[in-house]
Amino acid sequence: MRRRHIFFTEFAYIAGILLLALATAFLQKANFGMSMVVAPAYILHLKISEYLPFFTFGMAEYCFQGLLIVLLSVIMRKFSVGYLFSFITAVLYGTVLDACVLLVGYLPLGGIVGRIAFFISGMLICCLGVAFLFHTYIPSEVYELFVIELTERTRAPLALVKTLYDCSSCFLAVVLSFACFGMWHYEGIGWGTIICAVCNGFIIGKMGKALERLFSFKDALPLRRVFSPSPFTNDILYLA
Repeated sequence: MRRRHIFFTEFAYIAGILLLALATAFLQKANFGMSMVVAPAYILHLKISEYLPFFTFGMAEYCFQGLLIVLLSVIMRKFSVGYLFSFITAVLYGTVLDACVLLVGYLPLGGIVGRIAFFISGMLICCLGVAFLFHTYIPSEVYELFVIELTERTRAPLALVKTLYDCSSCFLAVVLSFACFGMWHYEGIGWGTIICAVCNGFIIGKMGKALERLFSFKDALPLRRVFSPSPFTNDILYLA
């Protein structure tokens, strides 16, 4: 049996944050519609920034994720320290996202072919980033935390829970777009959003299993109990 390379879970956390931020910047550049997960925050950014120009996409992200933590606490009937760390991750992600949006803005678009390339790259990089975050004990963004907590509670396949969550986010984005910009006005939503909603859960499940075949994920630091007093293993990826 082929020996797998060791990949530290702390590095998986860093890789996940960087990949997600880059992927979101690519999807914004493509302008075929944002990922359904970030679409609600993106729409709020577009609307609020009309009145508060300093309100960036990254700021909208961690404000929206803060609201998700409140909702998750109500559903799970608990609030853990991990939820707080997850919000800190959201702030870190939002900061990196604003930097990526700025840098990607300098890249040439290249017409329709370039837009398609940005979209496909962004979707695949996004799925890979989420797959990495599912292999770290450090609390990931609230989006991933939401899926993990619901999966642990229901014991349903990860890919199924992720797909249902994505479709719900897509529906919320449509409602917000209509509320903020008028009926039948799809701001930040397009055919790309639908493709992501349908395909991302499946792709993330496959990428998660591929990472498991390539790497053996190990902790470099003895901090798992600090972040996860109630352990939740990554074996759930095999249920996808």
